[in-house]
Amino acid sequence: MNTLSLMTLERDKAMVTGSSVEALAAGLQGSLLASGDAGYDEARTIWNAMIDRRPGLIVRCAAAADVAKAVRFARDNGLLLAVRGGGHNIAGNAVCDGGLMIDLSQMKSVRVDAAARKAVVQPGATLADVDRETQAVGLALPMGINSTTGIAGLTLGGGFGWITRKFGLTIDSLLAAEVVTAEGETVRASADENPDLFWGLRGGGGNFGVVTSFEFKLHKVGPEVLAGLVVHPFAEAEAVLKEYRQVVAGAPDELTCWVVMRQAPPLPFLPKEWHGKEVLILAMCYCGDPGDGERATAALRSIGKPIADVVGPNPFAGWQQAFDPLLTPGARNYWKSHDLTELSGAALGVLLSAVKALPGHECEVFLAHVGGQADRVAADATAFPQRNAHFVMNVHTRWQDAGDDAAFIGWARKLFDAMKPHAAGTAYVNFMPDDEGGRVEDAYGRNYKRLASIKKRYDPRNLFRMNQNVKPAA
Repeated sequence: MNTLSLMTLERDKAMVTGSSVEALAAGLQGSLLASGDAGYDEARTIWNAMIDRRPGLIVRCAAAADVAKAVRFARDNGLLLAVRGGGHNIAGNAVCDGGLMIDLSQMKSVRVDAAARKAVVQPGATLADVDRETQAVGLALPMGINSTTGIAGLTLGGGFGWITRKFGLTIDSLLAAEVVTAEGETVRASADENPDLFWGLRGGGGNFGVVTSFEFKLHKVGPEVLAGLVVHPFAEAEAVLKEYRQVVAGAPDELTCWVVMRQAPPLPFLPKEWHGKEVLILAMCYCGDPGDGERATAALRSIGKPIADVVGPNPFAGWQQAFDPLLTPGARNYWKSHDLTELSGAALGVLLSAVKALPGHECEVFLAHVGGQADRVAADATAFPQRNAHFVMNVHTRWQDAGDDAAFIGWARKLFDAMKPHAAGTAYVNFMPDDEGGRVEDAYGRNYKRLASIKKRYDPRNLFRMNQNVKPAA
């Protein structure tokens, strides 16, 4: 190899000598991949099939030292740099065109200390990897709702899921992290060590470095919880939602209930005549005593006249995977999201009108109720900005044919725009697509200025820019 043309941070081309590339490869415990190499296409292929980018080089890391070497190589050559954990982020920032990609997907270790109720997790682990090890000893970490999601991206964006109301966001259980900075140095961030970096990591995304190890506190959950679905005809959606918002306002922390509006998939417990018809689904999980759960879910389950009620005892790890069949890799996906402090009548009207015009059978509108313990953390205690009890609306379009891109994306954007007058202004950055870079400052609200200051300290050249990017302070 004589020279290799790679993409720079400024989107120009840099000629990198073959000897420097060979030196990088020789120093790795993992592997260095280029187009045509075995494993290259696997490494660059991520969950959202809309993302089809070709990095100039991929460092498939086996250890933290590989990450440091890759970061220094990108820094020294001024290269565009992307970092892949689980590869599940909607925006597709895990992969860049022409630059250097750091692939963490092989670093999947999860080590649990049951007595201390702690876990040390590598950044390539998925939520399923974490659940498998923690639930083996009756412990859990508050995480997301699709088990193939990567723990790294989920955590760095905040992380919420079925037990967030009881135990807080994922970042609220983060005790420490090992981070490779833009200088290629490894530092530890915790409440006592580099506390400004620790603050920024808890919600600030991948803006400050590459996390090579997370340390979490764990919580007693399961192995069985009361969970399941109650499915209603969409014709009754307005009445159901009005009762729903009243019930969840007084729900105990152990109870989480979310709303999904979509065309009914062919679930075995639904009568065939409902398959493909619009429905409203109440998806609920109670993570405390099952007897208490029966009483706590009674008001939700008594709303209206449901088509089906399949709430019952379920393994917690199984419930964490319940929605996986609807979120398999390989489809085209586009999301738009708002934080809502309330479900006003006007907001419900906008949502219900949009669902009547769903562009495809895999599309849905999702409302997650967040609060409880997550609400008891001060808004400026972590980078994650929205600590009031609220609903996260995610407009999830999903389809198979690239020729349908304009119709599906247009529908999502139209609903997003119509909901703006009813939204809080902040947003869950993990749900933001790649065309919302201009929204980042608003998404973080009052926390953005501090994030920009931390960015200036740890990454003044903005090496880590393939993310929902925080610009270094001037």
